[in-house]
Amino acid sequence: MRIGIVVDSACDLPLEYFQQHNIHLLPITVRIGQAVLADHRNEQATLQFLNAHLAERGFEAETTPFTVQQVRDLFVSQLAIDYDYVFCMTITKTRSPVFDNANQASFAILNDYKPVRSAAGLNTPFSLRVIDTLNLFAAQGITAVEAVRMRDAGETPPKIRARLEQLVNNTHGYLIPRDLNYLRARTRHRGDRSVSFLSATLGTALDIKPILHCNRGETGPIAKIKSYEAAAQKLLEFAARRVTRNELLTPTVCLSYGGDLAELRALPGYDTLRLACQEHQVEFFESLMSLTGMVNVGKGALALGLAAERGDWEG
Repeated sequence: MRIGIVVDSACDLPLEYFQQHNIHLLPITVRIGQAVLADHRNEQATLQFLNAHLAERGFEAETTPFTVQQVRDLFVSQLAIDYDYVFCMTITKTRSPVFDNANQASFAILNDYKPVRSAAGLNTPFSLRVIDTLNLFAAQGITAVEAVRMRDAGETPPKIRARLEQLVNNTHGYLIPRDLNYLRARTRHRGDRSVSFLSATLGTALDIKPILHCNRGETGPIAKIKSYEAAAQKLLEFAARRVTRNELLTPTVCLSYGGDLAELRALPGYDTLRLACQEHQVEFFESLMSLTGMVNVGKGALALGLAAERGDWEG
């Protein structure tokens, strides 16, 4: 059976990985004033857009995911011919309409695919499953990598589906924003009052950075640490301990950064985590954060994803 994998462009994995494993993207389009870019995970285009437009007015950006009709058209015209079963994994529906659009489109896809598939000489059924990853950014990469691993191992769609639906509940995303004033401006623009003026102002004045945790679609702070570098070091070393204690449910750690990856690699704790993954045969992915991610959390943000039974913080 030919199994396809689809993610939206908020999923932080290297472009080469998408290409190597034929992972298809549902691009999210970002508009800042008159500047528009559909995020296809092209690192050069993203960095150019970031440097030209994000710093000044990024918090005012409008993000537009594929519509129901666009998702339907992609599946019926291409994916229903190329594959027999497709897993479509999206950013948490608590933060974006991507899941709802894809889920709604799935009904039209299953109604409309037969004539197109038949014309291509395929008379077997086509199936798909839309899965809410219940997470965002680097943490979305965990389920995508597991889907690839199981597909390449020859597992059946029902087994892959059961594994992914179990895994999303135990995937943990961590995020450190660099600029709390930007984050506050962005959340206010979106109508989200979760970052108050007082906490943003005090955090900036005192150089206090929060570490945010996302699991099962819910996001909130788990620590507040003085200085961005110290917060990054604590997060990266926390992940390294999870690796060395063999607490991961999948042999995968994903990192993404809102800027040049040379800055990520210079952060304290980076080498500790990279070496821990290397010594324990854990795949270590690093990528430029999606344009969608940077628009929402700001330039220079750090995101990390892993799967474990518990997401308990150890500072």
